[in-house]
Amino acid sequence: METKEFTITNDLLASKWQRFLNFIIDLFVIYLVTIGIGATINIMGQLMGNYKVSDWIISLTLLENIFFGLIVLFFYYAIMEMYLSRTIGKYFTKTLVVKHNGTKPEVKSIIVRTLVRVIAFEGFSFLNDNARGWHDTLSVTYVVKKHEFVAKMKM
Repeated sequence: METKEFTITNDLLASKWQRFLNFIIDLFVIYLVTIGIGATINIMGQLMGNYKVSDWIISLTLLENIFFGLIVLFFYYAIMEMYLSRTIGKYFTKTLVVKHNGTKPEVKSIIVRTLVRVIAFEGFSFLNDNARGWHDTLSVTYVVKKHEFVAKMKM
């Protein structure tokens, strides 16, 4: 029995528009989760009569809010891609994250991928021709069209 090495080809890669839509949807989800956590803490403080907690949430500075948002971003991408190889944005656009040989990325690759997303101007790294950002190239991962990928894996 002959085994062939599978490699990701350009026809399997998600388009720039799919990647952009992934980014917008995931950013919206992260924003909702961040607001939801803040609102939950605020409500819990109000219900328990601990108005210091509510005052603290309301008085957070812009920098503190951004830092909290980055923490939520890290856990959102890390957990979703580690366990599902997809985020909510990727579910919507029918794409997923894989390694160069078509396997599921290991934890190290997902952590690198997630940390690189925090780099300033990383979003502009998609302006190159191959629709791969720094978080893809540095973690040696690919975002592929799910249905085409599955069909090619079966062949």
